[in-house]
Amino acid sequence: MSDYLDTAAGRRIAYDRTEGTGPGVVFLGGFVSDKEGTKAVALEAWARQRGRASLRFDYSGHGSSSGAFTDGCIGDWFEDARAALMELTQGPQVLVGSSMGGWISLLLARECPEKVAGLVTVAAAPDFTEDLTWAEFSEDQRRALMDEGRVVLPSDYAAEGYVITRRLIEDGRSRLVLRTPLDLPMPVRFLQGTADRDVPMAVALRLMDHVSGPDIRLTLVKGADHRFSTPDCLRLIERSVEKVIQRVERADA
Repeated sequence: MSDYLDTAAGRRIAYDRTEGTGPGVVFLGGFVSDKEGTKAVALEAWARQRGRASLRFDYSGHGSSSGAFTDGCIGDWFEDARAALMELTQGPQVLVGSSMGGWISLLLARECPEKVAGLVTVAAAPDFTEDLTWAEFSEDQRRALMDEGRVVLPSDYAAEGYVITRRLIEDGRSRLVLRTPLDLPMPVRFLQGTADRDVPMAVALRLMDHVSGPDIRLTLVKGADHRFSTPDCLRLIERSVEKVIQRVERADA
């Protein structure tokens, strides 16, 4: 049974939290994903086995949280994540951001670095609304988005497709992280599959080239797709989180 956080913005965020030692692990899901996904649940089980605090939650318009998905945007979901991080965790956390959650985790690391002990991203999709969506739209799609406020894109993950709104695109432009310097002073691990059709490997390479920091590594997994949820991929996520925690704890010793 989920608990709920009522945010200052008036949104009700569903979450599952386990108590344990810090730094805790916070999972940030992807676009139209939720806290019951394979990676989120597996990471919570891993943390529980080790007595490590963990948190997984649904952005507004996702899963069991309030609101309609089509009303939301990157800024809303970032605010949801920030509220969850600030109000539901104690001390700095290791963020694990999947796809869009990778973008949101980078926003959190930029805006409240004191709460981010370390960072692991899985097929991170920074700036995807601009670089992977708007940039790929045809002129007809761009016109429809501006005139009608939305377009529907086919998806491997949703039979009805993804609704892309004008608000999502326009708000995303105020949340970009690859246009200005991005320093990540915490341990960082980027994970990326070479067979990802949703977020190309070039995005991971661009992100790696763009950021600065003392302890940043990129791991490419041959043949892994965007889901990154095979047993081997899940173990790689867990090992990456463990390595980041070890780095944090050594630095604090």
